[in-house]
Amino acid sequence: MPKKGNRKRLKFKAGDVCSESVTVADYADADPAVVKSGRVKKAVANAVEKEVKFLCGLDASQGAVEEVLSSAANDALESSDDLDPGEDAESETKVARKKKNKRRKESSKSSDGQDYPVDIWLVLSSYIRPEDVCRFALICRNAWIVTCTAAFWTRLYRRHYRIDTDLPFRLQPDSIGRMQYLRARVIRSLFHLYEPFDLRVSKIPALPESTPTALINSKCLLFWVRKVIGTRPDALWEFNFKFLKQPVHSKNGCAKSLQMPRQYIDVHSNPDSDCYILQVTTLNFIFTPVVMGMTLTLFTINVSTDMRHHRVRLVFQDSPLQRGKKRGDQGGTQVVLDPVQSVRLMDWWHPQYPSSPYT
Repeated sequence: MPKKGNRKRLKFKAGDVCSESVTVADYADADPAVVKSGRVKKAVANAVEKEVKFLCGLDASQGAVEEVLSSAANDALESSDDLDPGEDAESETKVARKKKNKRRKESSKSSDGQDYPVDIWLVLSSYIRPEDVCRFALICRNAWIVTCTAAFWTRLYRRHYRIDTDLPFRLQPDSIGRMQYLRARVIRSLFHLYEPFDLRVSKIPALPESTPTALINSKCLLFWVRKVIGTRPDALWEFNFKFLKQPVHSKNGCAKSLQMPRQYIDVHSNPDSDCYILQVTTLNFIFTPVVMGMTLTLFTINVSTDMRHHRVRLVFQDSPLQRGKKRGDQGGTQVVLDPVQSVRLMDWWHPQYPSSPYT
């Protein structure tokens, strides 16, 4: 490349152009002013046209040569837009609009997609892992309908069932044949049969750090006390609180949900959905008031008076706690459990979650 100070504007004459005079060097070492403008001089265009006609023969049509030259000139104009954005603003805007409209047409065509029948999605569902069921259901409406069917959950259970696994009676193959609560029973059985789910349960702490906050404003649906036999010489007592999770309010309002097909309502029914159980194990029996139907507004775990165990304190109110307001310890129904050996929070799918024989 020549130095900046030695650059000269190239001059072309129509009579001087031949096959030997038009070389790549003429374009590689061209004057930057000519390249920047992106416009082909008339003398150069005529010279190139004459050379093309000479190479194509005397019978080469004039129209074809002009078409090639015009397309080359248009390409040069489009490439010059990147080098000089201030020049030819109108042509640049037109090109941008054409590209934008082209993208819209392509996106509209691609958005139509292909609608496959439910039978194909049912075949594909036989190869879906249990942890990918949610992703599979989000592909399209037909894929979601497949996850609602009894055939999908029955196949998922049979695929991972092992005869040597110790399953509760309610999760045995004979119980899976019933339509009602089928989805809930299959999910519970996978936490016994499927190794990744079993490992996930073992990694969950007995009482997550977010438990005191997550339980606030949860409604107590059921409360019972059970005596533990055979764990240690002195009998232990389990205080079980069944809570209904507080509703989650969407910022954008109520989202439109898909309507479950009527024939699969029994498959997806689950009386323990959105429920969890707070299980507190104490060293002796402690009298507690009735709190069923009340809302939990305070939950604390402190050190017991003997400095060897824990002390659990729960406060229940008749109405939920409003957002942004702190309710004092005064008032309401208070439950104090001391000394406490262990505290556990279990979701409805947990293997040790106490459920009815039907679910």
